[in-house]
Amino acid sequence: MLQVLLIEDEQRIADLIKRGLEEQGFAITLAFDGLMGKKLALANHYDMIITDIILPNINGLDLCKEIRLRKPNVPIIMLTALGTTDDKVEGFDAGADDYLVKPFELRELHVRIRALLKRNNSNSNLQGFVIKYADLELNLHTKIVKRNNKEISLTPKELKLLEFMIQNPERVLNRTEIAEHVWDTHFDTGTNFIDVYINYLRKKIDKDFDIKLIHTKPGLGFIFKQDEPCK
Repeated sequence: MLQVLLIEDEQRIADLIKRGLEEQGFAITLAFDGLMGKKLALANHYDMIITDIILPNINGLDLCKEIRLRKPNVPIIMLTALGTTDDKVEGFDAGADDYLVKPFELRELHVRIRALLKRNNSNSNLQGFVIKYADLELNLHTKIVKRNNKEISLTPKELKLLEFMIQNPERVLNRTEIAEHVWDTHFDTGTNFIDVYINYLRKKIDKDFDIKLIHTKPGLGFIFKQDEPCK
């Protein structure tokens, strides 16, 4: 039985989610504030952590960052009423793997959980596997990224975006495809969070190098390919 830690300060919502996930075969542990959530998360093994952002004692963003330092591979889903692009970017930067805006249907949460667990299990079988393209390399196990032997620090979501792009080089990736594979969600045309993360990634892996790897195809999406060096 898969173990899930649910951190939610609203009793009614917590009970509703707990009941719904238990019906799907999950074992749920509840925490009603960030401090208790932190203690449980660091002291026990969980296959998944689901946390609200607005919590007593420790908010979900700071909690996520602290869990990531000690348990970098545990999947984390954030639940919140805050749904702007900036809110989502802040959540992903804190280390969340997915972001679900309230109100939501329990079956959507269940689908997101299954998708993250499947991806996490798949990645665990890739220990020591290194993907290389041009002078950039990504170790899928250690999560270390290097370009021209220079190590580059990426956030968890930037890392997943790079992983998807480097595994699909030299073909145009549209925003819907990126959203589905990196965020496990459908692309909302009213937000620009994908473009925001493309810019973040571009600054880190392209800015200091003559050969550019991330390119925009206006009206189509983005392509990961080796460009000619600047003259």
